[in-house]
Amino acid sequence: MSQKFYTLLTEIGAAKLASAAALGVPLKITQMAVGDGGGALPTPSAQQTTLIGEMRRAALNMLYIDPQNSSQIIAEQVIPETEGGWWIREVGLFDDTGALIAVGNCPESYKPQLAEGSGRTQTVRMILITSSTDNITLKIDPSVVLATRQYVDDKVLELKVYVDDQMAKHLAAADPHPQYAPKESPTFTGTPKAPTAAAGNSTTQIASTAFVQAAIAALVGSSPGALDTLNELASALSNDPDFATTMTNALAGKQPLDDTLTALSGKGVPALLKYLGLAEAKFVTSRGRNANGGWVVWSDGAIELYGMSGVHDRGKATITYPIALPELSRYISIAERISGDRTDNMLHVSMIIDSEVTASGFTARCQQYDGTTSSNSFSWRVMYAPV
Repeated sequence: MSQKFYTLLTEIGAAKLASAAALGVPLKITQMAVGDGGGALPTPSAQQTTLIGEMRRAALNMLYIDPQNSSQIIAEQVIPETEGGWWIREVGLFDDTGALIAVGNCPESYKPQLAEGSGRTQTVRMILITSSTDNITLKIDPSVVLATRQYVDDKVLELKVYVDDQMAKHLAAADPHPQYAPKESPTFTGTPKAPTAAAGNSTTQIASTAFVQAAIAALVGSSPGALDTLNELASALSNDPDFATTMTNALAGKQPLDDTLTALSGKGVPALLKYLGLAEAKFVTSRGRNANGGWVVWSDGAIELYGMSGVHDRGKATITYPIALPELSRYISIAERISGDRTDNMLHVSMIIDSEVTASGFTARCQQYDGTTSSNSFSWRVMYAPV
């Protein structure tokens, strides 16, 4: 038996889906229309741009991927009981531009209107098969559509399960209301208890009677025999109620045997050296090394740099200092190096090129005794003295 009822993509719909896949811009299906087919059951055609006899067009109630088949998209519309008076023989899906994307026919069904003496709410579903649901935006406007009874029941059940789960967790919690503090200034009756803090605890934790008694016993136990009562302690302090102030004032008036400590107070290294008569003594303020060599910086601003030359470029060695100098210095010394003494003819010289000396490095020309270029390395040292 041949298939009588079916849904297909229109040529416009197929082109738009292909464009969505190529450009990555999903197709937005927003509306569904139903029609009477012009009075007879129509045969859907891919060339259609409208329904044959459109009777109603409205926003979709639901648009979702079939949970049983991920390649199928289900579009759904609910027609309220207040609308009708016509037959439903054809359905169509439209995008946000009003283009007919898919068209199909369905078993003939009369949609009555309440004014005719009978009415019903009717749900129309349309299944669209596509190779990639990613190319279609599954979004509806919930403010302009109706919900089916099944949809509402499912959501109510889902909410009930969630609420029951949250309430069960709340009732099972040891302290379900940790955000609540105790009543302000409560008056306790009976014999309220509190945990005893550890000895020496000085936090805001409540001190129980056991903690207080232990603290007093420890204080008395550690006191000399002649000062283990409050009366003995007060007598030893001459019964002075302002003993703390008296002692503070006495200590404030004390001076060292001489003014040495006062003179040294707050002084940095340079000032201390000056005080000790060593103002001219120099000391290292920074030293280090990296791939380019090492450096030593002195307190008077003098800088010493050192290192070894690397690979020569056609007899020319370029040296980059490990740190840049404040300004260029021509106090550069070079010590030639050779891996081993092979003959008395092994002689080479490295000459600094004055025009290529900078604060960041220098260049030297390296030659053998016979005038040919040399690839032997050399050690170098640069001294910089501030003006």
